[in-house]
Amino acid sequence: MEAPLAERIRPQQLSEYISQLHLVGLNGSLTHQISRGIIPSLILWGPPGTGKTTLAQIIAHESKRPFYELSAINSGVKEVRDVIEKAKQSGGLFTTKNPILFIDEIHRFSKSQQDSLLAAVEKGWVTLIGATTENPSFEVIPALLSRCQVYVLEAFSREDLEALLHRAMAKDEVLKQKNIELKETEALLRLSGGDGRKLLNVFELVVNASEGDDIVITNERVMQLAQKNTVLYDKTGEQHYDIISAFIKSMRGSDPNGAVYWLARMIEGGEDLKFIARRMLILASEDIGNANPTALIMANNTFQAVSTIGYPESRIVLSQCAVYLATSPKSNASYMAIGKAQQVVRQTGDLPVPLHLRNAPTKLMKELGYGDEYKYAHDYNNNFADQEFLPDDISGTKFYDPGQNSRENSTREFLKNRWRDKYGY
Repeated sequence: MEAPLAERIRPQQLSEYISQLHLVGLNGSLTHQISRGIIPSLILWGPPGTGKTTLAQIIAHESKRPFYELSAINSGVKEVRDVIEKAKQSGGLFTTKNPILFIDEIHRFSKSQQDSLLAAVEKGWVTLIGATTENPSFEVIPALLSRCQVYVLEAFSREDLEALLHRAMAKDEVLKQKNIELKETEALLRLSGGDGRKLLNVFELVVNASEGDDIVITNERVMQLAQKNTVLYDKTGEQHYDIISAFIKSMRGSDPNGAVYWLARMIEGGEDLKFIARRMLILASEDIGNANPTALIMANNTFQAVSTIGYPESRIVLSQCAVYLATSPKSNASYMAIGKAQQVVRQTGDLPVPLHLRNAPTKLMKELGYGDEYKYAHDYNNNFADQEFLPDDISGTKFYDPGQNSRENSTREFLKNRWRDKYGY
């Protein structure tokens, strides 16, 4: 059986690799390491179809190392230990050519499966390269994550995707036999959602469905052929991002009906329930915040419950939380505050901490005035003492502006009574 187009034109060396210039371009963070063959254990994190597997294979090829591959979908602890034993026999601790063990979808490994990798990584029996579409901070155990560098891959740009199409027509032995004209590419690019593999799959579908060797690719032709093959919900493609966006915006917009509908679409499509719960946890802080602090507790408990009880019962917990978040008062004041503060930090750099706020654990520091004139709030009326808490250069800068809701209106009054006109509350 003929391999899919994406597999047939998979790059074999770095010079053929498209995109991810921040990693493998002229000044990319991985370029120098690959050229020297000194490869750390690493996690490649990015959307589907952005070249994670291809990059791992190229790293092994260019550094001339043995390459072993496992998929977290169909591998258990036994398979991990077997491949580590093979790797130990082909490499070892005292060689720079220790084998590369590539694990696709490493986020699907359980804690025990990830634990089985620790000794091999720590002792240098293998160089681990893991690929994941999920945030490794949540899905990879801390002990393993601390032993790996994390590199983020970005969705392909329009230019990258068009380059892939032209490369396919120029390099693939099957396509070279046809006279293909890329008259229009917008539909192909839109259906791909930045996923290079999906782009090539749709392209090949259109080419194979066209009669003769003279083929003109138009938006109408692509949609006519490809839409018939588009599933209700593709949890690894564009709809994954579109539907989670609709879900989040429904809750942000206080519509529980929209929230529950999009939740149902994701559940029926087989979406990772922890991914859904995690996004609600973010929304509870970003879009509700101190307008209703209980929302964060509710969302966190939902994440813990979903992680514990699994499907199908967890759908009830998710629905309860989605309705609660949608019908809660909203405020993005804390989200905006940290954004403003980070912007000021980037613009002003490392401003000195005022002397009265500094710690003075040594005699010399005390002699230099560290901690002098600091007012301990609990020694004053209403547990408040008027003093400066920002560097002099940005004194009076207001980062937090309470939202327009009953709880934060009370917060505004509290701040106004404490700070009078300093911050303009």
